[in-house]
Amino acid sequence: MSQTVELPDDLAQALTDEASRLGISLSDYAVRLLASACPSADSVRSGADLVAFWRSEGLVGSRPDIANASNEARGLREQAQRRWP
Repeated sequence: MSQTVELPDDLAQALTDEASRLGISLSDYAVRLLASACPSADSVRSGADLVAFWRSEGLVGSRPDIANASNEARGLREQAQRRWP
């Protein structure tokens, strides 16, 4: 099904920039965003399901600037603990 959505220029540019950063078309990126906004309650029942979902959404490997995901997550947790003890 084809739909047309009018977007403010700044939002359209931000979406276009992010799609480009991910190396996908704006249309594919929009479909990913919309699909992720209404996930099925039955789709994620385990950690393996969650990782499979992340892979299907193109999230695994989408941050080449993060060399070590475990260290990055640890750093984010520590940062959050400093802000909200």
